[in-house]
Parts: sequence; structure tokens; C-alpha cells
Amino acid sequence: MGKHDTKAASWRIPDALWARMGPLLPRIRQSKKGGRPRVDPRQIADGIFYILRTGCQWKAAPEEFGSGSTLHRYFQEWERRGVFQKLWRLALEEYEELRGLEWTWQSLDGAMTKAPLGGEKDGAESDGSREKGHQTIPPYRRRRRARGARNGRSQRA
Repeated sequence: MGKHDTKAASWRIPDALWARMGPLLPRIRQSKKGGRPRVDPRQIADGIFYILRTGCQWKAAPEEFGSGSTLHRYFQEWERRGVFQKLWRLALEEYEELRGLEWTWQSLDGAMTKAPLGGEKDGAESDGSREKGHQTIPPYRRRRRARGARNGRSQRA
């Protein structure tokens, strides 16, 4: 079985795309002090894009991409160095050449948020935890105690 004959092979960056994006990545230098050999940049890119496309946690990435910690560290470094901005620009330029872009109007919607209280009361049952009593109570729903009250009982003067 070769390196690309695994379950995650369908998530790998195609050779033609890698030929264009590889030069945009920062050069990885081996440490003069020795230590562990660096992970192949293509393997790192495959792992990062696997995480971004599937939405899985860093630590849940398939081992063939490298450790989740390594992937996350490179992701943060590439973000700081503007690698994803360069990749986005490359993609826009190529799309402009192939199809053309309407530069006067653009829109992007990618908001994903959690429902504050798990949805409507009449809706389908949540897939969340069945454990009771340990859920976070939103600040506006918190019980307030009367001033000077102890153990839920207030004393009259």
C-alpha cells in the first residue's frame, strides 16, 4: 500500500493544485541542533485542509497527516505569515482568468453559531447530553437571591 492509498486519500490536495500552492508556503528549515525531522509540507497542507473541510478537531485528524498538535502549530504559523491570504488571492486570480469575476459586487456568508438554548421547545429533541443539572444557565436566566437571603430563605426585620 502506497502513501496515497489510504482512507484519507480522497482528501489530499491534487498534484496540479499543489504545484501552484507549494511555492507560496514558507520554507521549512531543519534545525541545526538536530531533533526530529520536519513533516513534509504537503502532508501538513493535506492535514490542515482535511481539518478545515471536515470540521473535525485538530486532535482527531488521521495520523497519516501528522499529529493534531503539529497541524495546529503550522496552521497558526501560516495564518500569521499570511499564507491563506496568498492562497485566496491565487484562487481569485485563477478564477478571474477562467470565468471572470464581477468585482463590483461580492458576498460571503459563513456564519455558524450554536443555538443559545438548543432550539425551540416544540422542535425535535436535541442530540446533546442527556445529563441533567450541569448545563450552563445563560446570565439572563439566572436566579437572583434577595439581599441578605441565606439558603434561599429571607429573614424579615
